Amino acid sequence: MSKDAPPSAIPVKAVVLAGGSGTRLWPLSRLQLPKQFLKLEGERTLLEETIQRLHPLIGADDTLVVTGAEHATGEAYTALQPYATLLEPVGRNTAPAIALAAAWLQQQERAAGRETDPVMVVLPADHVIRQPEAFRAALSQAVTAAEAGHLVTFGITPDRPDTGFGYIKAAGDEAPLTVERFTEKPDAATAEQFLAAGGYYWNAGIFVWRTSVILDEVRHHLPDVAAVLDRIIAEWGDAAPDQAVVERHFPDMPDISIDYGVLEKSRNVALVPCDIGWSDVGSWDAVHEIAHHDANGNALQGETIAIDCHNSLIHGNQRLVAAVGVRDLCVVETADAVLIAPRGQTQRVREVVETLKGRNGTEHILHRTVQRPWGSYTVLEEHDGYKMKRITVHPGASLSLQRHQHRSEHWIVVAGTATVVRGDEELTVSKNESTYIPIGFKHRLENRGRIPLQLIEVQVGEYLEEDDIERFEDNYGR
Repeated sequence: MSKDAPPSAIPVKAVVLAGGSGTRLWPLSRLQLPKQFLKLEGERTLLEETIQRLHPLIGADDTLVVTGAEHATGEAYTALQPYATLLEPVGRNTAPAIALAAAWLQQQERAAGRETDPVMVVLPADHVIRQPEAFRAALSQAVTAAEAGHLVTFGITPDRPDTGFGYIKAAGDEAPLTVERFTEKPDAATAEQFLAAGGYYWNAGIFVWRTSVILDEVRHHLPDVAAVLDRIIAEWGDAAPDQAVVERHFPDMPDISIDYGVLEKSRNVALVPCDIGWSDVGSWDAVHEIAHHDANGNALQGETIAIDCHNSLIHGNQRLVAAVGVRDLCVVETADAVLIAPRGQTQRVREVVETLKGRNGTEHILHRTVQRPWGSYTVLEEHDGYKMKRITVHPGASLSLQRHQHRSEHWIVVAGTATVVRGDEELTVSKNESTYIPIGFKHRLENRGRIPLQLIEVQVGEYLEEDDIERFEDNYGR
C-alpha cells in the first residue's frame, strides 16, 4: 500500500486488466490502441484515471498492469512506461490473466523474502467512475471482506433494465452481501423483472480477494489453468517472476472468464453494493451519457459546430465537424474514418469492424498516425509502388537497426538533426538535407538532439507493408 494508506498487516496490491481490443469505440479505438489508452476527456487516459482513483488506498508502486505484449512494444508503449507490467503473449480471457497475476504477486513476495499473502484488487483499465470517494469507500469495505477470506465482487446499483450488463443476485441486510447467482446479459423482459424484484446488481468486473484464496479456487474449479500455472511457478523457482517463462507457457492456457470459470461455481462469493457513477464506456451511446452536454443535450468534443442539433454526440478528431439539424445521432471523425450512427444502435459498430476484417482493411487495426516507442509516423499518401510518411523521433530515441528486402527509402529532414547509420557509414543529416537507404542496406535513425526530429520518408518498392522489417538491434524488445 502507499505511504498514505491506513496501516494493515496484509499488503494490498492492484491488478489492472488492460488487454482488451476496444472495438466498440471504433473509429477512435483501434486494435493497436484500444480505448484504455485513449483520452476520452481531459488530459489523462482511462488507464491513468483508473490507477489515479486508487490513491491513497493503493499507490502506483503497488499496481501491476496486465496487458498484451503487442501493446507494450507498440502504440501503447508510452502510456505503459510508468507502470510495472505483466505481458500476455496471447489473449486468454480473464481467468488465466488473473490467476497468473496472483501467482506473479506471490512470487514477488517470496523472492523478496516475505511470507505474505497480498490482497489483490482486480479492476478493468477502461471504466469511468464519477464518484471516486464513494468508490474508495466501497473498496475499503471489500478489502476488509477479502482479508477475512471472501471472494468479493462490486455490484453496481442498477438504474435501468440494461441488457448490456451481467447481473448478480445477492441477499442480506448488511454489506458484504451473499451472492446467490450470476446471470449473463439477460433479455429486456428479464432485465425489467430483475429491476422490479430488487436485489440484483450489475457486474462491474471489479474483484477483491487474497492471492491464496483465488489460486485455491482456480485449482479447484479450473484444473487446466492450474496445470499451466504450476509449470510457470516451477520454472520460476525461488527467483523473481520472469516474463520469458510466461511467454513459453501462457499460450497453453484455455480461454475462459473468471466469472464463468470460478465465481459462478464458488460458494464463497460476497458482494459490496455501490453507487459510484460507474460506466464501462462500452459504446458511443455510453460516451454520450457520461459526457458534458450543452443546452440541447449534445456532447460536443474536438473542433465542432452544431446548429439546431439535439441529443447528439459529435466528435471531431482531426478536422472541423459541422452538423446542422441532426437529432439523436453519433458522429465520430478521425483522419481515416468517419462513423455515423443513430443513438441506440452504436453497439453495431462491431459489425463495421467485422466487415473491415473480412475485406482485409487496416482502419480497425491502426490510425493514420501510428504511435511507436521512439515517436510516431503518419502516412501522408500511398499508391502502388510508393508511400509517403511524416516521421517524428523523440529526443534521445532511435529506431531499430533494420533492413528491408522490398523497398528503398529517401529521408528528408525538416526539423532537428538526424544521426543515420547506413551500411558501414554513420551520417549526420541536418534540416533541409536528405539521404537515401538502398534496398537491403542495414540502417538506423537516431535523434541525439534536444528537440524532436521530423523528416519526410518516401518509400519506393513493390511491397511496402510494415512486416518488411528485419530487426538486428532494438531498444524496445521488439
